[in-house]
Amino acid sequence: MARISVQTEDFDIGAEFAALTAGRTDIGGIGCFVGTVRASAQDRVAAMTLEHYPAMTERAIARIVEEAERRWELLGCTVIHRVGRLTAGENIVLVLAAASHRQPALDATAFLIDWLKTKAPFWKKEEFADGAATWVEARAADDAAAARW
Repeated sequence: MARISVQTEDFDIGAEFAALTAGRTDIGGIGCFVGTVRASAQDRVAAMTLEHYPAMTERAIARIVEEAERRWELLGCTVIHRVGRLTAGENIVLVLAAASHRQPALDATAFLIDWLKTKAPFWKKEEFADGAATWVEARAADDAAAARW
């Protein structure tokens, strides 16, 4: 069973983990990825705005999760992606993948985040400390990571 949410509000990692595992004794491993808005001295990002088309985005994420479930025997999955304006240090995305064993959980988690990064329709605009802003272009490294699957 998968939980998919695209939302403006933050998520509670502990609560999501507890919801995924509640009453389960068959889970042997859970892969977890949390993406955050990063700020570094080099890029001076102060905030990021994520935009999407609601129905299209949820359907795309559902297809990505379905593909992960076809490739690995998952016992549960959570994908939460935030939208709106987020400042440095805030959570953007949570991926949890539960399986009977460690390796499928970790592989599914990596697959999910790689494909979310390249196949889910989100548009990102970075805002810099000096007030400038720019839309984020697709990166070849992200495409290469997704292509390995």
